[in-house]
Amino acid sequence: MFAAWTVKHKPKSLNEIVGNKDAIQKVTDWIKSWGKGIPKKRAIFLYGPPGIGKTVAVEALAHDLNMEFVENNASDYRTEDAVNRFAGLASQYGSLFGGKRIILLDELDGLTGTADRGGVKAITDIVKTAQCPIVLIANSAYDPRFSNLRLYCLLIEFKKPAAGDVVKRLEWICDQEGIQADESALKFVAQRSEGDVRSAVNDLQALAQGKKKLSYEDVSWFGYRDRQDTIFNVLRMILYGKTCVGAKQAVDMADVDIDMLFEWIYENVPAHLTDPRDLAQAMDALSIADVYRGRIRATQDWGFTRYVIDYMTAGVAMARQNTKVHGWIPFKFPERIQMLSRSRAERAMQLSIGQKIKRKNHISAARASKQVLPYLRIIFKNDVNMAAGLAKWLDLAPEMIGYVVGSEEKAKEIIDLMS
Repeated sequence: MFAAWTVKHKPKSLNEIVGNKDAIQKVTDWIKSWGKGIPKKRAIFLYGPPGIGKTVAVEALAHDLNMEFVENNASDYRTEDAVNRFAGLASQYGSLFGGKRIILLDELDGLTGTADRGGVKAITDIVKTAQCPIVLIANSAYDPRFSNLRLYCLLIEFKKPAAGDVVKRLEWICDQEGIQADESALKFVAQRSEGDVRSAVNDLQALAQGKKKLSYEDVSWFGYRDRQDTIFNVLRMILYGKTCVGAKQAVDMADVDIDMLFEWIYENVPAHLTDPRDLAQAMDALSIADVYRGRIRATQDWGFTRYVIDYMTAGVAMARQNTKVHGWIPFKFPERIQMLSRSRAERAMQLSIGQKIKRKNHISAARASKQVLPYLRIIFKNDVNMAAGLAKWLDLAPEMIGYVVGSEEKAKEIIDLMS
């Protein structure tokens, strides 16, 4: 039976974790300090690049210390009520059988999305009164939204492990799988991963699946992982592809999902297929692919994905019949995604401020953001003392104050007055 090696060979004990020994020791010391009473910092905030073992280290520690492990992705619990339902009660009581408990909220970066409605504040409130260890994990602890939360957490940075440490882990996996691997091959995989242990294990499985020996020649064709170069190469294979098979194979190289790849192709087709007949045929193929995307959303039948891929890759590649290549044409990031990101972020900020106003004025958040926010702007721009009072009363975060006043200098003046 097929199983991902990242799951099959996931470390179960701390001595199996790759690298970050100092950081892991700090986590262990903090957990053990709970045996002497509740520490000053009731939560730790682990941060660092993805794939380097932050989450699995906490799992392994809970296993080693025989603790009940309660985990969920914070990005799945963005509202105040949802966070309280998941972590609120769990943080106040012991486990069912009287054992020790540790709560993990992973992927806090997801809380910076547009759906966040009080999630960060709820986590902060829980951390202040927690009766058991709470571990928070994100790629970066220094997002402005976490500024208040950081005050109540012990920050511990996880760094990319050395290539030599990654090689040792890959050697162990090869032993478990009965694969005889050249050291040079494993070094190449480890160096290519750039410290991302999860990616290294995934690459090893892709390269060694079905083999009993793995040589340097088996891995040397793999290029270094560079996501921007990768998407450009994918687009090149599709927009300048000579065969349907080659264009479809490009999807396997993509480091983005199907929907994002569709946006990249849609954005760049007009610049690279300059003959009107070719462009019309390519856009027709993309429109059919989009129809199937709609059917997937409506029916949740993922079997339609094959048709989306066929039309947006092979369909576009085969449209090139009359277009001539005239020099180098750069690829552009999808403008529709940029526009949506900008407008989404602004709407999310307005709604977050509306939620704050709602709690004090008993009106809907939507109405507050439309009818009250404009007056707040006028006050904040013209009277910093009144602005400081209102900001404190409404419990506005620093980034909310900056958005309302529209000036970094005045925002700092208001924040200074509040403190």
